[in-house]
Amino acid sequence: MNTHGAEARTAILKVLSEIREPAGATRIGVELGRAGINLSPRTVRFHLRQLDEQGLTELISPRAGRVISEAGREELAHANIVERVGFIDARVDELAYQMDFSFEKSAGTIIMNTAVILKRELSRSLAQMEPVFEKDLGMGGLLALAYPGETLGRLTIPPDCIGIATVCSVTINGILVRHGIPVVSRYGGLLEIRNFKPVRFVELIEYKGTTLDPLEAFIAARMTKVREAARTGEGIIGASFREVPANARAAVKKLHTRMQAASLGGIFAIGEPHRPLCGIPVPDGRTGVITTAGLNPVAALQESGARIPLRSLASLEDYARFKPWRDVCRQYRRG
Repeated sequence: MNTHGAEARTAILKVLSEIREPAGATRIGVELGRAGINLSPRTVRFHLRQLDEQGLTELISPRAGRVISEAGREELAHANIVERVGFIDARVDELAYQMDFSFEKSAGTIIMNTAVILKRELSRSLAQMEPVFEKDLGMGGLLALAYPGETLGRLTIPPDCIGIATVCSVTINGILVRHGIPVVSRYGGLLEIRNFKPVRFVELIEYKGTTLDPLEAFIAARMTKVREAARTGEGIIGASFREVPANARAAVKKLHTRMQAASLGGIFAIGEPHRPLCGIPVPDGRTGVITTAGLNPVAALQESGARIPLRSLASLEDYARFKPWRDVCRQYRRG
């Protein structure tokens, strides 16, 4: 696809935003090509100079390349907003379809969320996350760490930082689809719990009508009370609402047992066919399913006062990359 002018510059800003590290014209051209946009390095350099003049990109050095500026991120957020409505809904389906995790082999890809913290904050951060995992308020019990220079998907960990990966709840979609069960992701929201049981959703955003991941937005806005929920059993956690065919309810319950054995259990509640679940109506022929957010442990860090770059639905990652959270915490304390 040939792209010109403002469209090309928007595409370049998007690449720089996703790479999250300095990049030159050649690498940017390669990433654009993967998205079906064909621009020569010379043309990319031309657009980069214009973006520099507009203050939307910053040249780190001729060798390292450029990064997107804060003004560039704001510009990107406003660009083609109508076209991006429903992007998250499509991203959910895309990653779920691409996932290939196998229970039989205990191997394959799953979907991850990512966050980046300062290396010196690792001990404190793990201490904040442990109670959330302990009370099963995240997505399963797996965690992965990446050190400076290592990667999590397309994210390269900066110097003096640690990358944290948690399992995204959309992994459940991938497992259901792989076993022939169609699933519809309806809402991302904030779920009130009491005595560690779901009560009602206090906030909801429909996946089809948003350009942002709802759970990522709620956590960044510090609207959760995950630490309190883990400590007392009462609070506000991130959760998603899905629908499956009513006649697949028993099969979903059996699959969830297998998910739990693989430390991928994140189904918080399965409703009755055609019946509302936590106040959310369900149409005839459907059953509601509530899943806990994989980012809930990271939400606990945000609540503790940290400001953490995070990304839900970051990418696929190998299941073998993840370890039980207890082992990760024990290994770090021993080291």
